[in-house]
Amino acid sequence: MSAINATGRNLPLAGVRVLDLTQVVAGPYCTMMLADMGAEIVKIERPGHGDDLRRTVPYKGRDGHEDYFNALNRSKKSVALNLKDAKDRDLALQLATRADVMVENFSPGTVGRLGVDWETVHARNPRLVYCSLSGFGQTGPYRSRPALDPIIQAVTGVMSVTGTANGEPTMVGAPLADVIAGMFAAYAIVNALRLVSKDGGGQYIDLSMQDALLAAVGTRMGETLQAGIAPGRLGNGNPLRVPADTYRAADERWIAMMVHDQSQWRPFCMALEKEEWIDDARFATMPLRVQNRAEVDVAVAARIAEHDAAYWGARFEQHGMPYALVNDYAQALADPQVAHRKLIRELEHPRSGKIRVVGPPWAMSHTQSQLTSPPLLGEHTAQVLNEWLGMQPAAAEQA
Repeated sequence: MSAINATGRNLPLAGVRVLDLTQVVAGPYCTMMLADMGAEIVKIERPGHGDDLRRTVPYKGRDGHEDYFNALNRSKKSVALNLKDAKDRDLALQLATRADVMVENFSPGTVGRLGVDWETVHARNPRLVYCSLSGFGQTGPYRSRPALDPIIQAVTGVMSVTGTANGEPTMVGAPLADVIAGMFAAYAIVNALRLVSKDGGGQYIDLSMQDALLAAVGTRMGETLQAGIAPGRLGNGNPLRVPADTYRAADERWIAMMVHDQSQWRPFCMALEKEEWIDDARFATMPLRVQNRAEVDVAVAARIAEHDAAYWGARFEQHGMPYALVNDYAQALADPQVAHRKLIRELEHPRSGKIRVVGPPWAMSHTQSQLTSPPLLGEHTAQVLNEWLGMQPAAAEQA
């Protein structure tokens, strides 16, 4: 475990070998996080097919490019093995004996049928940390249900609180459940690795998307957990704070802003040049503003509509108010703060040329993740079989 990054410092997971049997979003996001921390990720893919994301309909004007796959699979090595073939399965099991971590997100029961399940692999490698990531978990009445991100957003209640008050339940416009499950899986794996010794200490991790998303939104479920009350939809509003919403400026740009606590009410009124609101009996305290939410929102919306977004941005900056313009994805990526943080990284892909990816969202004082291009299907088969199993290059090429 002595791999050194470009800054001369050890990466936290340098030397950790991960056998990655995942595809689509949740599992690949997990292993991408491990790769960002220095782990060597060997992704097992079906020959001639690969991860399903390689075969999704390309984005407009991007025929021949695997953009969705590339967004989730940087810094990994691809090995093409057919786990239904006895010879290839044996190679996969040999790789598992030399791995520190194995991650899979097949439907529950599939790895058992393929012969690469926890019991089989653990018997060969008692030090292995093995993570099964699924929609609903390896046990329970929903075990065999197929799960996609919107399905998990629905069953966990996220849709019930997303959308306008009188509108339909709405999903969050990003794969929230997939990503959060992947993050929790990476977190659990790193912690399990601390228990591994030279003699054993391997552990099985059963992580479900449903559990992960509930854990993430549980911080907003206090009312339901303690009082049994299920909140409704407030659109972009906040059930405990008013004003807290999105408002349209004169130039049609939307502004998100919030008066977080009572101390911000006076600065907010001054920013809007509405000092008369400070002691208005209807608005004077947060409970009163929550009680008179509709009146507050109508008044604030009317005032915001009088000037453009740049004007209000300057006013809110001057008075220290929490606010942001509502960006689309292009505007979000071009944001000056994102540029300052160097979050967007450029990689050289063997087929697509220069590609941009959203890099790891942390800044560590002594470690900078060194990202490499997402792999082509089977690009590293011979290399990994040689380095992990000692197969001679000619034999590895024929495997």
